[in-house]
Amino acid sequence: MMQNYFILITVFPLLGFLINSIFGKKINSEKFSGWLSSIFVFIPFLLGIMAFIELLNLPEESRRIVFTYFNWISAGKLTVNYSFLVDPLSLVMILVVTGIGFLIHVYSIGYMHGDEGYARFFAYLNLFIFAMLHLVLADNFLLIFLGWEGVGLCSYLLIGFWYEKKFTGDAAKKAFIVNRIGDFGFLMAMFFIFTNFGTLDVSQFLGLIAGFPVNSAILVAIALFFFMGATGKSAQIPLYTWLPDAMAGPTPVSALIHAATMVTAGIYLIARTSLLYVLAPYAGNVVLIIGIATAILSATIAVKQNDIKKILAYSTISQLGFMFIALGTFSFVAAIFHLVTHAFFKALMFLGSGSVIHGMHDEQDIRKMGGLKDKMKVTYITFLIGAFAISGIPPLSGFFSKDEILYKTFINAGILPYILVLITAGFTAFYMFRLVGLTFFGKPRYGSEVHPHESPKTMTVPLIILAILSAIGGFIGLPHILGFNALDHWLEPVFKNSYMALNGFRPESEHTSLLEWALIALSVVVAVAAIYISFRKYSRQEKFEEEKGLGKLLENKYYVDEAYDNAIVKPIFWSSDSFLWKIFDVKIIDGFVNGVATSASRFSLDWKRIQTGIVQDYAALAVTGIIAVILYFIFA
Repeated sequence: MMQNYFILITVFPLLGFLINSIFGKKINSEKFSGWLSSIFVFIPFLLGIMAFIELLNLPEESRRIVFTYFNWISAGKLTVNYSFLVDPLSLVMILVVTGIGFLIHVYSIGYMHGDEGYARFFAYLNLFIFAMLHLVLADNFLLIFLGWEGVGLCSYLLIGFWYEKKFTGDAAKKAFIVNRIGDFGFLMAMFFIFTNFGTLDVSQFLGLIAGFPVNSAILVAIALFFFMGATGKSAQIPLYTWLPDAMAGPTPVSALIHAATMVTAGIYLIARTSLLYVLAPYAGNVVLIIGIATAILSATIAVKQNDIKKILAYSTISQLGFMFIALGTFSFVAAIFHLVTHAFFKALMFLGSGSVIHGMHDEQDIRKMGGLKDKMKVTYITFLIGAFAISGIPPLSGFFSKDEILYKTFINAGILPYILVLITAGFTAFYMFRLVGLTFFGKPRYGSEVHPHESPKTMTVPLIILAILSAIGGFIGLPHILGFNALDHWLEPVFKNSYMALNGFRPESEHTSLLEWALIALSVVVAVAAIYISFRKYSRQEKFEEEKGLGKLLENKYYVDEAYDNAIVKPIFWSSDSFLWKIFDVKIIDGFVNGVATSASRFSLDWKRIQTGIVQDYAALAVTGIIAVILYFIFA
């Protein structure tokens, strides 16, 4: 039954892209473009639910189906099929991508109203969903890479959507180039896999490495190269700098990138190849260290940002760090759990920020807001729910997923990593309620020409749905001391071999329920204290002084962008201008090509003198040739 309709999950977004690209501008109807694209994402969501129900009714050992549609590449030993892998992990990702993606599409109908590129915008959104679905459904690394590059292309198109503005074009180029650095790692991993294992099929590769010794050099190398790709897509140190700049695009794009698509790709890749990281714990330690460093670095930066979208951008980088921390401690279900809950509350807050920007006539500086809770009640209430969820306040979704990561960090990584992650969680609550306090509370700090207003229903209804999901979504992953963990049970077949291999050399630690309750209480106390301190300080703030010292350092993002610019970008520009262009290109390449042309021209000028147009000259040349041939045969 599933095989009859499953391919349509990717076909509908592709159709939406093609129809809007070809006919959208000719039809010139916002309702047509917006609702067509939205419906063509909602239908795959319904098909995903149907597939989920079918898979749920199968025995656990049978919840893995491969649909092969055609042979894509056959060259020597390389055979790559256009195949989809349907299992509990891919279905979770499908529901997140299409479900959250649909709400963002509907929201965009109101947000992008009146924009000249309306149809083009929705065409790009559908293409983004199409590429992301390929990434999470592919059963081989090459098809994953096709989706991987597809979301990279779509991010470039959407971040630079308003291409007439220079800063959006710069942001798009930055995202594209930085991600190409990470993609080099993905390519190298594929080269290593095919060279050493003769396949690019994910399941075959994982089956072949099952008997390898722990920390084998080839497995560590492949794992690190894959993680290099993940640091680009999922914005981790050192390739995280593109994500804050990506806020230059329309706000729905920010929500789509941060919540449902591109940045979750790195998390998905490592979760999909979880056995590789279990067998290469050296690489797992790198994932853990980078995750902790990125989480705390970006959380501290967010404390002193004033652009409402950039605060959320650095928050996303930090939350992705939490997911990598879970992956680094081999808590794969916890990472996917936080990916799901983060999709709920981060989509909610990005769309909420878009509603604020819409109501404030494109103002994004929270220092120029204040008192908006009475002007934008739906936006305020829904945003507040999202802020409580990401802060880890029970019983909202973020509490369950973040607490699971804190617990796993404590038992699998030790006290020091746990303390660092707990401090980062405190920073999260602090900067979120700084944002809430300065935006929605206190006296208005905007001019009399600004008249804040609530957004239309096409924007507020998705906010309400996301707020409900942010509130109750965590119950799919209840801690075992509180009840049945449905998500853990659902994903168990995917990670079964990984956990069996892990228990082979690192038996699972036993801890009492009392310890888990104590850790839960501690995380809640830290979150509540951070919220109280932040809200008390910023909800009534009216004046803002220039930052100094540490505050200035955080406001300027540790000057990382400037360091990259001075160490990498400027030397490349200098070498390009002074050597690559003026010397290598102009004098060597152009000199060689022009020299060949000049020599040919001179040679032809010399030889054309033979063509005199006088018959006697041609007869003399012919006789000379005949005499030369005769002499050759006589004396040869």
